Amino acid sequence: MHSEVVASRSADPRDSRESPRESRNGSSPHLDAVSLAIIEQLQEDGRRPYAAIGKAVGLSEAAVRQRVQKLLDQGVMQIVAVTDPLTVGFRRQAMVGIHVEGDVESVADALTAMPECEYVVMTAGSFDLMVEIVCEDDDHLLEVINRRIRAIPGVRSTESFVYLKLKKQTYMWGTR
Repeated sequence: MHSEVVASRSADPRDSRESPRESRNGSSPHLDAVSLAIIEQLQEDGRRPYAAIGKAVGLSEAAVRQRVQKLLDQGVMQIVAVTDPLTVGFRRQAMVGIHVEGDVESVADALTAMPECEYVVMTAGSFDLMVEIVCEDDDHLLEVINRRIRAIPGVRSTESFVYLKLKKQTYMWGTR
């Protein structure tokens, strides 16, 4: 298990994962070079002490603490423990492509409310939505897809891509 800073994710994994580009007031939070440098420091090591971050970015420990709290409060990032799902009892992962009739956002909202749905993304292309699902086993995955996802009004069809092996999972994309 390791700690990562995940940009653009809320603190509660069951909350809607609203991007800072879609902030509640309709505008993006302003991120200066120092805030971006703090994020990059935390992406390298989510447990890095504020004093060490301050030394790297030219701020005091207290100033870094305030900046980090502001970034967390704005929903720009969260600091979480990222696990290997297999080691914590989740033996089946899948990406599910979904075709929707009607309002895509209402279907996305219903999926977001499901704890098994880790990512819900509205897409342009072959599918209207792509959803990453983490389940305990094949029976759990079948129940989620067949009885819950396909029961959502507006879901026309699904296509599942079951993960055979997870080769890379990282949140180290840095900042721009």
